[in-house]
Amino acid sequence: MNAEKIVKSSQEQAVGAWVNYLNQVRLDRLVEALAKQNINFTTAMETIETAFDTIKKDIIIRNRGGDKGMHGFIAEIAECGIGNARQQILGKSAAYTWINDNGPDDLIRGTEAIQQKFVQSGGHLSLRAVAEHLSHYPEYLAEGHKYQIPKDHYDKIMAYMEISADVANKLPTSTGEFSLRQWKEVHAFFDANNIDPSKLEPSILEYGEVQQETISTTFDKEKKHLYEMDQEKRDAAYQDSKPTLVEGVKATAVAAAVEGVANFVIAVAHKRKTGKQIKNFDQDDWVEIAGESGKGIVQGGIRGASIYMLTNFTATPAAVASSITTAAFGVAEQVYFFRNGVINEIQFIENSEMLCLDASVSALTSFMGQVLIPIPVLGAVVGNAVGMMIYQIGKDALSTKEQEIIKQYLKDIAELDEKLAEEYQQCVKQLNRCFIEYIELLASAFDPRVEKALDGSVILAKYMGVPDYEILDNYNKITSYFLD
Repeated sequence: MNAEKIVKSSQEQAVGAWVNYLNQVRLDRLVEALAKQNINFTTAMETIETAFDTIKKDIIIRNRGGDKGMHGFIAEIAECGIGNARQQILGKSAAYTWINDNGPDDLIRGTEAIQQKFVQSGGHLSLRAVAEHLSHYPEYLAEGHKYQIPKDHYDKIMAYMEISADVANKLPTSTGEFSLRQWKEVHAFFDANNIDPSKLEPSILEYGEVQQETISTTFDKEKKHLYEMDQEKRDAAYQDSKPTLVEGVKATAVAAAVEGVANFVIAVAHKRKTGKQIKNFDQDDWVEIAGESGKGIVQGGIRGASIYMLTNFTATPAAVASSITTAAFGVAEQVYFFRNGVINEIQFIENSEMLCLDASVSALTSFMGQVLIPIPVLGAVVGNAVGMMIYQIGKDALSTKEQEIIKQYLKDIAELDEKLAEEYQQCVKQLNRCFIEYIELLASAFDPRVEKALDGSVILAKYMGVPDYEILDNYNKITSYFLD
């Protein structure tokens, strides 16, 4: 039994098992991320449905706020529902709470109180409503609270804040999308109330999106947006689970280091078997050991990169990928020996077959070991070591008589194959003759001349084994079949 070969094979399968572990960690993370995202999506959709149901039952049906004030309550609930759903679809906790007590605060976001103002009348961009609220609660902003206005109002206010006085004086007095009157009102609001623009924030929604007749469409649009956010999270999880160049380089480097160390240990063990103590190794010994270690580093790097590519970009298990790489190295070495006349053609074939057989046994036993011992790397190493040991004992113990039996079996298989090939050719010839006869009869049965076609059809029917009593071969049978 070749203990060195078992150690080397176990080391090679350990590399494959480790790469497989890296791949499995990524896949486990993907499965976990998708499972969490399923929960996130369900929670977010339940939140958005609850918010819309509250708007419909508690606001619209009850006509709360009337024609002029209903949209304000709708805006508060929509802000909470949509804001919370957008947090939850990302796996975060709900941040908004609807106060619903007609007090100074409409919403709570985390620890921050918010007063929401959605006012369109007069074209004041909700600022006059903010100023009125501030007159009743002058310490509101000083206490760290905020005002929230429709997104389209906020965007327009911020645009006015960017316009200089010179440009503003060229704006229309009160007509058009932007006007000098609104520009003056915006700047006067911040100057008169000594308010920093950062104390205002935009709502998620625009003024027109929170009206009684538009809120259903707004929520339908938001559901679509949540679907898109959900898909983005899933796509990001999938991208994170894909193999990367960095991980591939890591696998290559570790495999190179492991195989280099393994070759170093085996080379030193070889020298020790000759009776030399390590302290007595000379320069030639260390050069030879270094050469074997360098060879291991190169082969390990190739092995790590190959296994990483095979396991990630083809449907190849890690144990099989490692064995394929090992077999490739072995066969490449045999090719070199054959080209240089060290071995003949028969030896090349036999050695290559044995290398592939060894690699196959290594792959199978590593796979079985990983299944029986579901511990990353350890299962594959133990399975490979035990399996290769049993395999080598069995291979070495195979008697001459058993080898002769196998040779005779192979000879019988070859003779049977030759016999079956000859019979197959006879069957093909017979089939061709029958096919030609059938084509001729078929042509006769479909002859353009009716009388000849009838005769041909009768002959074809008999040829195909149709009983005589079922064949319409005369005028009386034809008449009886179609008219009786």
